Amino acid sequence: MSLTPFKSFLLFIGMSFSILACAEDEKTEKAYVAGTHYDVLPVAVPTRNPDKIEVVELFWYGCPHCYNFDPILQEWAKKLPDHVDFWHSPAAFNDTWKMHAQAYYTFKALKIADKMHQPFFDALVKERRQLNSPEAIADFVASNGGDREQFLKAFYSFSVKSQTAQAEKRGMSYRATGVPALVVNGKYRIASTVPGGFEAMLDIADFLIAKERKAAAKSGG
Repeated sequence: MSLTPFKSFLLFIGMSFSILACAEDEKTEKAYVAGTHYDVLPVAVPTRNPDKIEVVELFWYGCPHCYNFDPILQEWAKKLPDHVDFWHSPAAFNDTWKMHAQAYYTFKALKIADKMHQPFFDALVKERRQLNSPEAIADFVASNGGDREQFLKAFYSFSVKSQTAQAEKRGMSYRATGVPALVVNGKYRIASTVPGGFEAMLDIADFLIAKERKAAAKSGG
């Protein structure tokens, strides 16, 4: 059956929209490229909650880039959907970083992380204070309303030292060489050196979250 000119026109319009839609899908799929915008880890690292898509930030309290990234990251994290599990993992690339990672877990153990997080960041980056010993950090905690002796007791506890060791091992598994860095679902690492800076890091994280969400839906997860 031959088509009327009008029906042929409608068919042409429909095909055009279909081609444009496919092109847009392809553009979205190729918006960020492995090896350029993010790295694929050679061995996937197990996530803490397999029912969710995990995003982990590797950071160090003495890092100016982490300091500047933190408020942007926190605002982004507030808008994440329920199926995303976002959390922080302090990097422990050397003895000083490891000490500050141990302080991070001590803050959490004493339930003073919300109170100490920003002041500790400020002290190390903005004020350039040399908080490079447990005693110096304990004095800092005391000057910010915490208990010095409780801090030292928790700092040397088995639980805190164990969490710090796990963080050190985690950083090695992520094969990160700098901070801040984001790791999505234990598979993809996004460095702060990516073109576009901090905003691009978060856009790429959104892209990879969507990628993992789509893969999970296909597999019935």
